[in-house]
Amino acid sequence: MTDPASAPARGAARRTLAGAVVPPPRPARPGLRALSATVVVVVVAAFWSVDIAWDRLADLPSEVVRYLWLMFSAPDWSALPEALWQTWRSVAMAWLGTVLGILVATPLSLLAARGHGPAPLRGALRLLFAVIRAVPEIIIAIVILSVTGLTPLTGALALAVNGVGTLGKWGYEAIEGIGRGPVEAVRAAGGSGPHVLRWGVWPEVLPAFGSFWLYRFEINVRSSAVLGLIGVGGIGDMLTSYTQYRQWSTVGVLLVVVVVVTVAIDAASGALRRRIMEGARARAVQP
Repeated sequence: MTDPASAPARGAARRTLAGAVVPPPRPARPGLRALSATVVVVVVAAFWSVDIAWDRLADLPSEVVRYLWLMFSAPDWSALPEALWQTWRSVAMAWLGTVLGILVATPLSLLAARGHGPAPLRGALRLLFAVIRAVPEIIIAIVILSVTGLTPLTGALALAVNGVGTLGKWGYEAIEGIGRGPVEAVRAAGGSGPHVLRWGVWPEVLPAFGSFWLYRFEINVRSSAVLGLIGVGGIGDMLTSYTQYRQWSTVGVLLVVVVVVTVAIDAASGALRRRIMEGARARAVQP
């Protein structure tokens, strides 16, 4: 009688009489193949449905070189003071939008985390975060400007609303990823729900939250320039005006300012995020 423990498991490799290993049969996955084929068809159809003038692609490199020459061969540096002032307005818009988004998203992310809020509320908040993330900032700004008008406040509010969607999602995912030790310790000591959030959750997620806030500020700095295209102020508004009047020498100066300021903010924010997440680096002691 054959010992069941020595029988090969179902689907495992088998050995023939000659000792060769025969791999198990490959599982049939018709659903996965049908899904892959559907995705390929949709991508190809979307690609070919776009009205692209393929005959103009050959002229693209020369056109790019021509416009770069127009912008940077003789830049008009007289527009630099105004460009710096409008860039400051864009950064202030991004900062205000980030702060407002943090104030709203942080408590909502705590309630949306599993184990810290009722299930219906968690579902509603997660759906709200998903809906907000699905709408671009510029669409949110167009809706808001009907109330606030074409002002920098409109851009800041649009960035804040969009930030609630991203910060809320990042927040509850970070909360659900922490260790359960501090939470269980607070509960074992008789702590209530708010006590658990304050003493068991918040100290654990604060470094991650700080990193999220800085990263969202980086995103808002770039988005504030795009929001200026609809006239809410900032460097994007100035860039749109000079581009429409084909003043390329001034456009070149504006692009230089935008790139330099954005790179500087990204570098400073990245250094702060690394310091928050990794801590200070130990220095070697000189003998």
